[in-house]
Amino acid sequence: MDHLAALLDGPRARGAFLLRSILDPPWSLRIQDEAPLSVIAQVRGESWIVYDDAEPVRLSPGEVAISRGPEPYTVASDPDLAPQIVIHPGQHCSTPDGRPLHDDMDLGVRTWGTDPHGSAVLLTGTYNLEGEVSRRLLEALPPLLTQPGDPIMSLLGAEIVKDEPGQEAVLDRLLDLLLIAVLRSWFAARSSEAPGWYRAMGDPVVGRAMRLMQHNPAHPWTVAALASEAGVSRASLARRFTELVGEPPMSFLTDWRLALAADLLREPDATIGSVARKVGYGSPFALSAAFKRVRGISPQEYRTGAGGM
Repeated sequence: MDHLAALLDGPRARGAFLLRSILDPPWSLRIQDEAPLSVIAQVRGESWIVYDDAEPVRLSPGEVAISRGPEPYTVASDPDLAPQIVIHPGQHCSTPDGRPLHDDMDLGVRTWGTDPHGSAVLLTGTYNLEGEVSRRLLEALPPLLTQPGDPIMSLLGAEIVKDEPGQEAVLDRLLDLLLIAVLRSWFAARSSEAPGWYRAMGDPVVGRAMRLMQHNPAHPWTVAALASEAGVSRASLARRFTELVGEPPMSFLTDWRLALAADLLREPDATIGSVARKVGYGSPFALSAAFKRVRGISPQEYRTGAGGM
C-alpha cells in the first residue's frame, strides 16, 4: 500500500458518522466536534466554510471539502451569519445557548435539517478516530481543501438514505472511496507542493524501495537488500532516498513499522507479541524498546491512552 491507501487502512471508517443535511437559508452551523477528518459534499445549493481568522471558502454544487480537525469552523449559507446551531463532540447538536435540537431537526433516515424542501443539500462524513498510519498524510494537508466531486459522491447520496442490512458497511466503504478519490485528485493537481514522500513514490528507485517496505514491513530489510531489489548500489539508494524523502531508508522503515504498530495496538484482541511479529520486531521487548524510544511511552501505555485493553 502507499500513503494514500494507508490513510484509511487499519482504522478505516467503521460506523463513521454520515448525514444528509437539508437546509433553507438563512442557516449557520458551528462545527466544534473535534473530529480529525471530515468530508463535506455539496449536492445542491451552496455553502460557505469559515475558519476563524481565515478567508471564507465557497462550496459550490458538485464540490467536496475535506476539513482536518480538531479546530472549530462554521458552515453557513452566508459567511457573515452568526451560528444558529452548534455541533458538539459525538455529533450532538444544540442551540448556541445549549438547548438540544436533534429531535427538532430529524427529517428521516440519516437526514437532518431545517426544511425537507430546503435549497441546500450537503452530505457529511466524519472520521472519529485518527489512525496513526495516516498521521504523515494528515500533517501534509491544509486545514481545509476543496476539489470537484467524484461519481462516488452521487452513489453515496443515493445510499445514505437507505436503511437495509449491512448498510453501515456499504456507507463506510463509499466514504473511504470518496475521500481517497478527492485526495488523489488534490495531490495530483499540486504535485510540486506535495511533501517529499509523496513525490518520491513516483521515483522508479526510491518509490520501489518505499513500496517494498510498506507492503512487507515484517521482512528484515536492510539498505543493501532494498538496493538490490531496486537495482542500484547501496550508496546510491541511501543518497537518493534521503534527498527525496528527507530521511534515510531505515528511519522511514522504523516510522512506518511503529505507525502500523500503533494502529494494531488499538485492536482489542491484539497482543504486543502479535503486533511485534506483524511489523518486523523479533520480540515484544524489541518493539517496546523502539516504541518507547521514538514515542516516549510504552506500547501498553499507548494502548491504555487510546482506549485499548
